[in-house]
Amino acid sequence: MKEIFFKDKNLPFIECRYSKNSGKHYKPHIHSTFSIGAIDVGEVLYSVNNHEAYLSANSLAIINPDTLHKCNPLQKLQRSYYMLYLDTSWCLKIQQSFIDTQTFIPSNKILIQDAQIYDEYIKTMIFFMQEGFLLEKEQMMITLVEKILRKTVDLKTSTCKQTSLHVKSIKDILSKGLDEDITLASIAKKLSLNPYTLLRNFKDEVGITPHAFRMNRRIELAKKLFQENKNISEVALECGFFDQSHLHRHFKAITTVRPKEYQLNFVQ
Repeated sequence: MKEIFFKDKNLPFIECRYSKNSGKHYKPHIHSTFSIGAIDVGEVLYSVNNHEAYLSANSLAIINPDTLHKCNPLQKLQRSYYMLYLDTSWCLKIQQSFIDTQTFIPSNKILIQDAQIYDEYIKTMIFFMQEGFLLEKEQMMITLVEKILRKTVDLKTSTCKQTSLHVKSIKDILSKGLDEDITLASIAKKLSLNPYTLLRNFKDEVGITPHAFRMNRRIELAKKLFQENKNISEVALECGFFDQSHLHRHFKAITTVRPKEYQLNFVQ
């Protein structure tokens, strides 16, 4: 088995992952990024909210920001896969080059089946995870992402579900002060909401509880801190975990690797 996590410090809005011969299973989770995945060996069952699809070579998985999903191998078979995590504000700039919009328009598809775009994705990912060639890397990535964005968003008849103002405000609160412990009551008080209505509405719209959402945000912060070579005890404290074992358990559940594995296999 082989794991590579790659980010170029000069292009921090792009992060790549390659996992080879992995039989590990993910629990349902979210990313704050616009994410694109591809299998180059094997086949997986790919789930997004209440939709399922089989993902294999010549197709791409498309995952909107803060969308509950999982992607696991069939039975006990191994698979090899790439994941591309893109900052939404960077994707918005690409969308603004061909459409008049002030906010990022999410995809209305969970899967692209296009051999040509798939091949371009694989070539771009392999090239991007090398040293140097910044301008060429950025140009290749922009070209690829624009093709994907154009193909996955129906700009005329888009029926993408919009996040309610209350849920957006709750997400903002849950994404801040991650080293602190907060309660439903404290969030509800800030927004003048009933805490139980808040819980029900958030889960109905996002697919997970506020606690699970905040835990995903903590793991994203932990990844950034590990990229800065901070030690596990520091990261646990900054991300609001009780101790290293608490961080270890949740980090592995969401990323499928241990914190130390992530650090050892992260290339920048």
